[in-house]
Amino acid sequence: MGAGRRGELPQDLARARSRFQAWRERRTGRRIPQHLWDLAVRLVNRHGVSRTAAAFGLDYYSLKKRFESAVREPASSRPAFVELPAPVVLNRQCQFELDNGTGATLRVHLVGYDAADVATLARSFWNAEPCCRSHRR
Repeated sequence: MGAGRRGELPQDLARARSRFQAWRERRTGRRIPQHLWDLAVRLVNRHGVSRTAAAFGLDYYSLKKRFESAVREPASSRPAFVELPAPVVLNRQCQFELDNGTGATLRVHLVGYDAADVATLARSFWNAEPCCRSHRR
């Protein structure tokens, strides 16, 4: 964060200052581009308004105003997706046996199950076609 010697700019400020100087050398209009303002505002978080404005040759109050408006904006204006894993219920166990009437039997032991999953499993077992001809009568 600090510079190596007194009066020397930290590397991030020096790099950004060179971008401002390059823009000033080849600019066609009077307005500072938004991407340079955004860069300055980000650096205010690390170095303060006064030091950043002085390093870039910006008006202190203009930079302060942009910084304050950026701080007031919500941290994330983009939608966020957070995946929440399904809760696993401990000590919830069951054992059962399903018979589909054609001689096929399914034994199941479930730990941390959901009742809807059990119903779906049973329905698919009972509605399944026999897997081989020996079960058809």
